Amino acid sequence: MTLLRKGNAQTCEQLLEEYTTKTQPTSPEKIVFSGIGENDVYNISAPFEDEGELVIAGRVESRNSEHSNVYFFVKRKGEWVPRENAPVLELQDPFFTRIAGELVLGGVQIFPHPTKQGQLGWRTVFYKGQSVASLQEFAKGPDGMKDLRLVELKDGSIGVLTRPQGEKGGRGKIGWTRISSISELTINVISEAPLLEGQFIEEEWGGANEPHLLANGLVGVLGHVASFDDEGNRHYYPMVFALDPETGTFSDMELIATRSQFLPGPSKRPDLVDVVFSGGLVRKPDGTADIYAGISDAEAQKITIVDPFVQYEL
Repeated sequence: MTLLRKGNAQTCEQLLEEYTTKTQPTSPEKIVFSGIGENDVYNISAPFEDEGELVIAGRVESRNSEHSNVYFFVKRKGEWVPRENAPVLELQDPFFTRIAGELVLGGVQIFPHPTKQGQLGWRTVFYKGQSVASLQEFAKGPDGMKDLRLVELKDGSIGVLTRPQGEKGGRGKIGWTRISSISELTINVISEAPLLEGQFIEEEWGGANEPHLLANGLVGVLGHVASFDDEGNRHYYPMVFALDPETGTFSDMELIATRSQFLPGPSKRPDLVDVVFSGGLVRKPDGTADIYAGISDAEAQKITIVDPFVQYEL
């Protein structure tokens, strides 16, 4: 089994410094969406196959709002358009996986905060079905938790990556637990998942975006690490690490791209210019991978990098 090396938690600044010595991404490309009026599409999933064609789930909202819907898009004449007769879900930040042969799709549901007047609360909601058309809600995460992800492991059990905030988790840290089947995914199990200690410093935060089961049984985690600067601007960086589901040990994070390597474009707000939200990663046979990402909370792009998970499979 690959030895996972873990040192002290590194800051975004240290990770950036380390990253600049590595092979840089290539071929940035804007993903063009149409058929949604003046709305933005961002924080997309990677493309996945559904009923014989590739589909992208994307967050659709107007520039001045946080109220979004998830649409399912298919490619027509070089552009991604809403799929005819597909469901539209009142969610943010969609993601997908497959468990026991079924499509599992999730996203963030917002609602009026129960105690803070005029503010919003949020939770992760899960749907499953044989296809997009048959998706039915089956589970919810705890209130206040985004970046909750599932991955089917080699033995058929399910890995659960969590991200509590507050008393446990501070600004947001990743937790990990295992369950035998999807029926065991309860709020209690999610809330009690132990944290991956020493992965983030207290002033910064991060979360998992898309776990991948690797050839040797390890879990490769595509995620993000984030920080504020002195002016209150947010900085989000795509990162990866690996986790051994048998022992719970995990590796250091490393960055795999920065905002400057994507094409210039608009931003939802001035404090979100330097934001790359890792939507999904498609591994390719030639040793490269395409990252699909939300950019500056206003658009979606993809970029090609060296497959960051190969190193954990050696």
